[in-house]
Amino acid sequence: MMDVEPNHGVMGATVTGIDLHKPLSDGDFADILRVLGRHCVLRFPGQLLSATELRDFSARFGHLQTGLANSEPEVPEVSILSNVVENGKLIGIPDAGQDWHTDMTYNRIPGFVNVLVAYRVPVRDGVVLGATEFCDTAAAYEGLPDAMKQRLANATAMHDLNKYWEHMRRDKGSKRAPLTPEQRKARPPVEHPVFLTHPITGRKVIYVNPGFADCINGLDRAESDRVLEDLFAHIMKPEYRHVHRWQQGDLLIWDHLSSWHYAVPDYGPDEYRLMKRCQVMADKILEPSFVRRAMQARATA
Repeated sequence: MMDVEPNHGVMGATVTGIDLHKPLSDGDFADILRVLGRHCVLRFPGQLLSATELRDFSARFGHLQTGLANSEPEVPEVSILSNVVENGKLIGIPDAGQDWHTDMTYNRIPGFVNVLVAYRVPVRDGVVLGATEFCDTAAAYEGLPDAMKQRLANATAMHDLNKYWEHMRRDKGSKRAPLTPEQRKARPPVEHPVFLTHPITGRKVIYVNPGFADCINGLDRAESDRVLEDLFAHIMKPEYRHVHRWQQGDLLIWDHLSSWHYAVPDYGPDEYRLMKRCQVMADKILEPSFVRRAMQARATA
């Protein structure tokens, strides 16, 4: 029987009593979906899934991102995040130190969840490094002043991959080339509500993030920048934050629709970290019938 132990802070829970190596029943999937909506970040300890098992588990939540760099051989839906070097070759791509963001808000259909398995974690003097930090944007919405909620109730914001891309080149020393006109055309800026209604819980979330939210429509640039900075500073308050300190075998799933995240770059190039990941799109979860069918499945299980 699945057991859920909530964290003491604003978000996160540890889930035990379920074996993710096996296909999920409809009832178990509905339970995970409900708990994910409530806690946003779920840790399943001792779930060292194979690439195929990780793909199959993740695919229950929606379509998986493909065409990824450094994907698992024979399983292109699974990407490798790693600083491990074998025979002089980097295995995977590093993911730490990329600043606060929410994955794939620059897509017309954004990301829903990230599913990440820890195969190797860096340890120094008995302390595990390479934590992942989160902010709860649903709790942050509830803490906003009423005047801000009313002002932005129907506002939309533009999200642009190029903003983040140029930030990495300009401020983070990335050697990546600028996006080509063809790449910009393939990933044009997209519009999303500033306040999104979460499809599982019905709660409002603040759906802008420092990585990709470029401007609020209807405001001039200076005012848009000021409002975004106010929202960002509010979301970053300590009461809305959670730190996950990895253990080998952890499977972590988190909800992009109601969180930000940041991979802490506190380990060196010879302190190895190896993760495997699936990115799940929000195509299914944004269909009201998807959540309704899942909950009905649990009710009849």
